[in-house]
Amino acid sequence: MNSKKVKLKPVYTYILVTLAMVFWGMSFVWSKIVLDYYEPITVVLLRLILSSALLFAGLAVFGKLRRLRRADLRLFLLSAAFNPFLYFLGENYGLKYSSPTVTAVIIATIPVFTPVVAYLVYRERLSKLNIFGLIVSFLGVLFMLLERDYSLSVSPVGVAWLSLAVVTAVLYSVLLKKLAVRYDAFFIVAVQNLIGVFYFLPLFFIFDFRHFITVQPTAELITALLLLAVFASSLAFVFFTISSREIGISRTNLFTNLIPVFTAVFSFVILGEVFRVQKILGMVVVITGVMMTQMNGKNKNNFANMYRFFVKGK
Repeated sequence: MNSKKVKLKPVYTYILVTLAMVFWGMSFVWSKIVLDYYEPITVVLLRLILSSALLFAGLAVFGKLRRLRRADLRLFLLSAAFNPFLYFLGENYGLKYSSPTVTAVIIATIPVFTPVVAYLVYRERLSKLNIFGLIVSFLGVLFMLLERDYSLSVSPVGVAWLSLAVVTAVLYSVLLKKLAVRYDAFFIVAVQNLIGVFYFLPLFFIFDFRHFITVQPTAELITALLLLAVFASSLAFVFFTISSREIGISRTNLFTNLIPVFTAVFSFVILGEVFRVQKILGMVVVITGVMMTQMNGKNKNNFANMYRFFVKGK
């Protein structure tokens, strides 16, 4: 059942994981728009339905549909329970009670916990420079969100929901690596999103259906939903899955520190969120930290490829 995997060049892997972070950074802005119309469960359910339809259609067109091994069904069910089910519950309810940027910074704590779990399960190691880069990057994220009086206003309810998202994301990353070596990334995401639809349907009919039928769809709502389905719920997860296979779950998750940077930029452009010099400096620190996490004695060539691509355009 194992299909032959094509090994990507490091620069292409970094392009894919960066695009995934861009799409997820935008997702907080798109979700905030959709949450003005629908409740969180409805938002996630619609995203998953659209995403599943798109992914399975693409798999059928390109002849990539395959049978799911019965032995792997339990793993798919469990991973889908973590993500999209519990993760999106936490993220969307957290976003309902917080701003897009605050939501993004809490989600950015995922890399703090992922290396510990990755070491316990897969014995993936990070160098001291990697760990230092992680700390620098996370401090940069916090610096972006500090008020001028050094206070940070965050809803306790929002933090609780977002903490659920962080925990389930870490657990999902561990399960994802097992699936990524057996199945194509598009197939994994398509199956997990379809399973997620069935997880969310009972909650939708119990809590959200009455409100759903009262909403009059607008062009803004439909556009934001389609963008979420195509880029955030489909392509981003596919790119993330490929990157996890190529460079490991720890280093892939380290890139999530870039999400608040993209979210802050898009929130400023689209939602008019305040964008001070302090946020710009924080972004520089975040990016610096993420680049440091990719440096060690074994992957200097990888970092050189990143440098040539992002700085020299080669």
